[in-house]
Amino acid sequence: MITSTTRRFLASLLILMGSLYRNKRTRRFTLIPILVIGLGFLLPQKMIIPVQGATIRDWDDHSFWAYPWGSSVTHKGIDIFEKKGTDVISSTYGIVMYTYEGGKGGKTVMVLGPKWRFHYYAHLDEIDAFPFQPVASGTKLGTVGNTGNAVGKPPHLHYSITTPFPYWWLRDKDAIQGNRKMFYLDPDTWLRK
Repeated sequence: MITSTTRRFLASLLILMGSLYRNKRTRRFTLIPILVIGLGFLLPQKMIIPVQGATIRDWDDHSFWAYPWGSSVTHKGIDIFEKKGTDVISSTYGIVMYTYEGGKGGKTVMVLGPKWRFHYYAHLDEIDAFPFQPVASGTKLGTVGNTGNAVGKPPHLHYSITTPFPYWWLRDKDAIQGNRKMFYLDPDTWLRK
C-alpha cells in the first residue's frame, strides 16, 4: 500500500513520460524525467528542527510508528510540542507543493525537498506559505497550532517525511502497517544529526 502523495507523484510522472513518448517530436525527451529524478537523489540534504527554538527534548523519539494511533492506526511522524503561535520553519530547502485546510492534519503545508522527499507540516495555527513557493532551510511556513484532529490537544507540529520511491529495506513485516514503512521516513533520524 502506497501513500496518496506517492500515487499522485508516480501518476504525474507516468503521464508526463507517456505524453512525451506519444508525440514523435518529443519522443527523444522521454528519458529526461528519469534523469531529473536521478539528479534529485544527488542533492545534499541537511535538516534543521522545523519549529523555531525547539530542541530534541520537545518530541518523543519513540512516537514514530507508535501504535495504536486513532484512525491513522500508526503514528507516521513525530509531534514537536511548542507554544501556540511559535514559528514553523522549513526543515530543508525545497518547493512548497501545496497548502491545505481540512482533514486530520487541519492546516497543512507540504514541501518537496532534496532526494524527492516530501516534508509534511500539520496542525498549523496559521499558514504563511503558498504553492510553488521556493523555500530555504529556515523559511517560515506557518505557526504551531492544534487544528484538524489535534483540536483540544496541546499545540504541536506533526512533522513527517514521505518518499514516492520505496525504501525496501525499511519494510517491517512484524509491525502494524509495516509494509507502509518503506514510504515513511523517521524524521528523528535526521533531526538528531
